[in-house]
Amino acid sequence: MTENQTRNVSQAQLAHIGEGAVAYVREMVSDDLKSKFPGLPEIAPGTKLWAVFAANGQPILLSDKRDTALAGAFQNDLTPVAVH
Repeated sequence: MTENQTRNVSQAQLAHIGEGAVAYVREMVSDDLKSKFPGLPEIAPGTKLWAVFAANGQPILLSDKRDTALAGAFQNDLTPVAVH
């Protein structure tokens, strides 16, 4: 492709970009985690945690420390990227 060409990507293709290679790391408040992590035990409201998600949005892990979340991504052979 040249500099001026574009490529159309379907939503299905977009959902798989980075799959098996990228993990999204994001600080979240416990109130927002129930919908992302099914079966999550009760956590005090307002608790800040670090969440790691696969490229397709699948939850991988939670941690109270950013360094631990990053280490979890690396342990799963994934490159962590920040999501704001």
